[in-house]
Amino acid sequence: MWAIRRSHHQISRSIQLRSFSQSAAAVAVAAAIENPKPLTYLPGFPRPDPKHDETIIGIPRPSSGSNMSAKERKAGRVPSIVFEQEKGEEGGNKRLISVRTNQIRKLVNHLGRSFFLSRLFDLEVRADFDSDEILEKVRVLPRKIHLEAGTDALLNVTFLRAPSHALLKVDVPLLFRGEDVCPGLRKGAHFNTIKRTVKYLCPADVVPPYIDVDLSELDVGQKILRRDLKVHPALQLLQSGDEAVCIVKGARVSEQQKRSK
Repeated sequence: MWAIRRSHHQISRSIQLRSFSQSAAAVAVAAAIENPKPLTYLPGFPRPDPKHDETIIGIPRPSSGSNMSAKERKAGRVPSIVFEQEKGEEGGNKRLISVRTNQIRKLVNHLGRSFFLSRLFDLEVRADFDSDEILEKVRVLPRKIHLEAGTDALLNVTFLRAPSHALLKVDVPLLFRGEDVCPGLRKGAHFNTIKRTVKYLCPADVVPPYIDVDLSELDVGQKILRRDLKVHPALQLLQSGDEAVCIVKGARVSEQQKRSK
């Protein structure tokens, strides 16, 4: 009987400890949400080059529509929208603006389209381009850029507000390195790029400008998968990790070479 009571006591004590542990964990999670630690770029991972920092200047756009957009483009401006980071298309804190065509074109040409869409910028919405009156100053991530087919003329740009607490879906470009020393390529194989960007959910403070992909140890037939990529631990892969981003393939043998053997 004493043994049964003791057993019941141990079970009750175990339940109490588990309950306390779960409560403590809930409190810890809540505290972490209320007082999040600031994230920073870690050594060994790419970070934005400060020499490319630039403030994009925009002005309010009174309305949308094809006629208004055509007038903006004729005046050397690109129709744009600034959304919240989550479900902004459904309403949210949306602002219609226009930005200078020559400034956006310079940034896209200098950085490259994919790299432009993975870099954060400061945006100043002013009463007018020549005005000192700032209506809104916010950090943004370019989300989409539309170009006219055939001419590559800028049609419109979409921005997402990117405060520190924001989680942003970003197609991060891949930068392949080490081709000059890749064992497989030295043996006559050829390099096949399968993916040029990979989608991650990124905290706004550590959005990578690109991801380094090291080819220096790849031999013939070897490949690198999405899950093999080295990224900041705060990033969450939003695509299958089992798909390859590149592969070193053996040299192709022509029919004539086959017959000569």
